[in-house]
Amino acid sequence: MEFSSSNGRRYTLLDRLLTPADQTLRTLFASHVAGRPNPAENQPETPEIADNPATRRHVAALMRINHSGEVAAQALYQGQAFASRADATRASLMEAAREETDHLAWCAERIRQLGGRTSVLNPLWYAGSFTIGALAGLAGDKVSLGFVAETERQVVEHLGGHLQRLPAEDVRTRAIIQQMSADEERHGRNAELAGGADLPGPVRALMKLTAKVMTRTAYWL
Repeated sequence: MEFSSSNGRRYTLLDRLLTPADQTLRTLFASHVAGRPNPAENQPETPEIADNPATRRHVAALMRINHSGEVAAQALYQGQAFASRADATRASLMEAAREETDHLAWCAERIRQLGGRTSVLNPLWYAGSFTIGALAGLAGDKVSLGFVAETERQVVEHLGGHLQRLPAEDVRTRAIIQQMSADEERHGRNAELAGGADLPGPVRALMKLTAKVMTRTAYWL
């Protein structure tokens, strides 16, 4: 089976499979390098955080949730791009995924600084999210873009909750989450402007329920 791109190049099904397979390995097992400076790099580590093991564990758990969310985001984008019918939509999804790689790197670095670890269930989050993304992509580009817009709305809401749960003194983690939130809001807005359709209420509710299961589990695992 072959696919055509807008530049006339012919892609086999194997070509289409290799990209997400490569990205899966990179997301789950590679050390990520951000293309932008870490928002926290010029912020001090305050004694309230450095000298309080319980607080460090709590913040590391919050950032583990965020890291898992970024793993899931990579999978969603890859799944949607794999099933997308339009080159422009696929390119937009891949551009957002590249920016999300910064979030992966920032979250992982902050977790290491706090003495924590990433979720052992990341492969599960990735597999489930890739499947959901592919199904959204198969439903058509308008639905796929609408899925991106709704996902990002919920992520921004989730990050806002984390900002409220952070210790006021933790300016380093706060700087990372604030930049992530700004990026996610922009991704959602771009998806809307690109023609994303509003999703039905039951779909939005199911997305929230799925995210709640992941976030509560990733806090501990």
